[in-house]
Amino acid sequence: MVIQETPRLTHYAWLSIGAALATITLKAAAYFVTGSVGLLSDAAESVVNLVAAVIALIALKVAARPPDARHHYGHGKAEYFSAGLEGLMIFLAAAVILASAVQRFIHPVALERIGLGLAISAVATAVNGAVGLVLIRAGRTHRSATLTADGKHLMTDVWTSAGVLVGVLAVALTGWERLDPVVAAIVGLNILVTGYRLVVGSAGALLDPALTPQEIATVTAVIDRFRSPEIDFHGLQTRGSGRQRFVAVHVLVPGAWTVFRGHDLLEAIESTIRSALPDTTVQTHLEPREDPRAYADYAYDSQPPTDPT
Repeated sequence: MVIQETPRLTHYAWLSIGAALATITLKAAAYFVTGSVGLLSDAAESVVNLVAAVIALIALKVAARPPDARHHYGHGKAEYFSAGLEGLMIFLAAAVILASAVQRFIHPVALERIGLGLAISAVATAVNGAVGLVLIRAGRTHRSATLTADGKHLMTDVWTSAGVLVGVLAVALTGWERLDPVVAAIVGLNILVTGYRLVVGSAGALLDPALTPQEIATVTAVIDRFRSPEIDFHGLQTRGSGRQRFVAVHVLVPGAWTVFRGHDLLEAIESTIRSALPDTTVQTHLEPREDPRAYADYAYDSQPPTDPT
């Protein structure tokens, strides 16, 4: 089954790119106005946001490609690579931030025009917050790992910016110039944690985890609607690949059924599951319930059959 064309998702990626360009400009201006290394670290993370947004756009376009001769199950996993690359980019940004913080701690510099710099940075933070919420909501709605990761990255940037703003304001109130690089270092460590979570999450997704309990419950509910004294099921297997879902199940019927009757049943089951879970490829296998070999297909069976006797 081919995933529907995703122009709306690429529009979200372009929105993320636009937000990154705007925040880079604003945060860089805030740094040049104040000289704060904390604000510089904030601007560096926005550069990472831009790179991540471009990667997300490419990943969404690749993931939307239909199956072909070399990729029979489509290209949905491209989204996981995007999330992983975004995590690695976060690591790079954190390294730059921590190096800048150490240098500025050793050689502190007085900050200038703090009020104007904070105002500019606050506008950039508001932009990131609004776009981040939009991306997270879209990612959950469309089950897009790429948009969800990008949105969470932007929200991390929001909290980072909030910490930087507090730190710079504290410098203005206390006059302790080394507080600015201390805040920048804390920001860098926080970014490292976010990058680690993104990399681990994308790596786990590449291992073909089963669908969520809610999605499996939906499939089971469909199966139960077709279950009868003659019809049973086993060997239910599920996995997710980007926005695409895959469901496989064996259907047990009396051996005396005709091929046409069994085929009609399988078509009805597959169609009902696809209606309940859009973007799902369903594979069914018909077996005679009287044959003992039909019950020994998998070491793990999430839906064991009832006793045929």
